[in-house]
Amino acid sequence: MSGNGFTTCLWFDGNAEAAADYYLSVFKDGKRGRIGRYNEAGPGPAGSVMVVEFEINGQKFVGLNGGPQFHFSEAISFQIHCADEAESDYYYDALTKDGGEESACGWVKDRFGLSWQVIPPGAIDLVTDPDPERAARATAAMMKMKKLDVAEMRRAADAA
Repeated sequence: MSGNGFTTCLWFDGNAEAAADYYLSVFKDGKRGRIGRYNEAGPGPAGSVMVVEFEINGQKFVGLNGGPQFHFSEAISFQIHCADEAESDYYYDALTKDGGEESACGWVKDRFGLSWQVIPPGAIDLVTDPDPERAARATAAMMKMKKLDVAEMRRAADAA
């Protein structure tokens, strides 16, 4: 088999170009690719944007203006493994502003309804600690949080 890897297709209802612009503003190392337009064969209005290609963090995406039939759900989310707390704060704040919303355990929805997991360094290590009691205490603390607070998770894990 041959190919060029994977491209994640995201279905939008007429706002794929705005979504691509938004993601390119949040993720600074991104770039836009081709824009494809509907032609006379449809199903969208001729000349309107059908697809927008873009890349963020080395991952290829295509935004498809497919219509109102399908919507994002938490069944699919993207994890952002952050280098430090400042980066975690940046992504959490950027993805929840202007119509985004907080969820639980570091999960957020952006203004287009796409789910993201903002993961600060050390969080995964705490909830997967080889000591099951430490992991349970860290997980119990995490389950009470919206934005992950690794220092608080660590204090809970260390409490005996």
